[in-house]
Amino acid sequence: MVLGVGTATLVTGAGKGIGRALALLFARKGATVTVVEFSETDGLETVRLIEAEHAKLAEKPRGPSAIFVRCDVAVPEQLFKAFEQHERTYGKLDVCINNAGIGEVRAIRATLSGSNSVPIYSASKGGVVMFTRSLQHFSKKGIRVNAICPEFVATDLTKGLPNSALGPGGYLSMDVILKGFLELIEDKTKAGQCLWISHRRGSEYWPTPEEKAKYMIPHSQRPVKTLVKPVPPTIPAEYKKVIIHTLSSDFRAATRVVTAPLKLPVKPGHVLVKHIYAGVNASDVNFSSGRYFGGKTVGVVAGLGEGVESANLVLGSPVASLNYGGFSEFSELPVKVLMPMPLVAPEIVAILTSGLTASIGLEVAGRIKSGETVLVTAAAGGTGQFAVQLAKLAGNTVIATCGGEEKAKLLKSLGVDRVIDYKKEDIKSVLKKEYPNGVDVIYESVGGEMFKTCLNALALKGRLIVIGMISQYQGEKGWQPGNYPGLVEKVLAKSQTVVGFFLNDYVSLWREHASRLAKMFLNKKLKVTVDPTPFIGVESVVDAVEHLHSGRSLGKVVVQLAPDPAKNAYARL
Repeated sequence: MVLGVGTATLVTGAGKGIGRALALLFARKGATVTVVEFSETDGLETVRLIEAEHAKLAEKPRGPSAIFVRCDVAVPEQLFKAFEQHERTYGKLDVCINNAGIGEVRAIRATLSGSNSVPIYSASKGGVVMFTRSLQHFSKKGIRVNAICPEFVATDLTKGLPNSALGPGGYLSMDVILKGFLELIEDKTKAGQCLWISHRRGSEYWPTPEEKAKYMIPHSQRPVKTLVKPVPPTIPAEYKKVIIHTLSSDFRAATRVVTAPLKLPVKPGHVLVKHIYAGVNASDVNFSSGRYFGGKTVGVVAGLGEGVESANLVLGSPVASLNYGGFSEFSELPVKVLMPMPLVAPEIVAILTSGLTASIGLEVAGRIKSGETVLVTAAAGGTGQFAVQLAKLAGNTVIATCGGEEKAKLLKSLGVDRVIDYKKEDIKSVLKKEYPNGVDVIYESVGGEMFKTCLNALALKGRLIVIGMISQYQGEKGWQPGNYPGLVEKVLAKSQTVVGFFLNDYVSLWREHASRLAKMFLNKKLKVTVDPTPFIGVESVVDAVEHLHSGRSLGKVVVQLAPDPAKNAYARL
């Protein structure tokens, strides 16, 4: 939510320190404040200061600017009455800050020096964090609960602490704390998250991506609800597939379509999959030249080998295959590379490579957070469309590059803040003029001159994620390595990070992120654009690859390998 006139807030411990600073911040934005405070003198002074802030506003809130409620928050009856008085006055509660605390410098010093109060202090802090995490499900009802865990701020409670207790950097500034609160209040994607603020690590959310991967139960381990009735497919005697007969970055010259017998029964531990849709990627020319190996498809289960009963798969059920050799009508695959899906759809194919690259790349390699500036190159393509939306959902300002009015229109519809159409504007000039302090995170897939432009546009402590270099994949001489003199000096001078991201090196995260993205798509929180050009059958794969590299594609290029048995079912979603 956005704070403003009409927002009703309540702050405990609002008589001094962080509580008062928050109350005045809310007042400057036009919000009304219920000041809950044990000290009547301090509480009434905060009310006076709020009224003074409201007097400066062009638009005044209706009703009293602030009310004071004397309350000992350790007494439940008094706390209940405080909320009742707030509701009688304002009729609603938009933001509640549980800030009140007790203590004294002597007690804090004893805690930091290792007295018996350390376990109690640590357990209570840990309890608040875990309690917050456990309330994440309330976000479905529009209620968000967060915790903020800052290091020491200079307040009456902490003044006089020795430097040894404060650590490197000393006290945190109040402005940093207020910025963290605003971020949590205004970013609806942060439900249930806890924000750590320290001099050593800056602002960091818990759980971190590393902790999620290590400790949290991935969504892929939970049962997947199929949205369509499984229809067992007919098994033919033979099938078609694309093979590589010579290594070349010219996909047409390197490949041909062949017919092969379909061997049964299915091997133990394997599943026969009938592929319905296959995604086309810029890196397919790297497969044909022998540099990469991979492929992602969606289809239905056509046969089951022994030992796969525990996978909860039935004939005709939708599955995604994280496999090799995706340009084929059928594949016999190990059950471990399959992921049950709610439906078969071209959008799911886009999620499997393009979506996963954006989701994992931004979160793990880019360490994306809120309040930053994010640049996505080739943003109207398969993975770019995911990157701009995920960066925006995370609460960032998003810049995107593309070529052409249709692509620019798509990106604007996805919420991009600044679209740079390189056919009309010079990317380098725009970045230099409009973003003189640089860009915090860059998601780069073009390579060549674009990489150089991005490197020069990177901000202090910025992160540049290299997911590809499509401009260098093809050509008479094949893939030519780039030359970037001064790279080391540039990144060293500004503490920058240039990190390569190759999806196959993050296999352990595929299922978790694919499940999350599929859920977002089905809940209409994520738009997936599939290129409108139809490519039907295995024979059309070459045309699809060339269409992608022509620069004319819009969104994810997908080949339909076989008729979709349940198309009418998901067309109504």
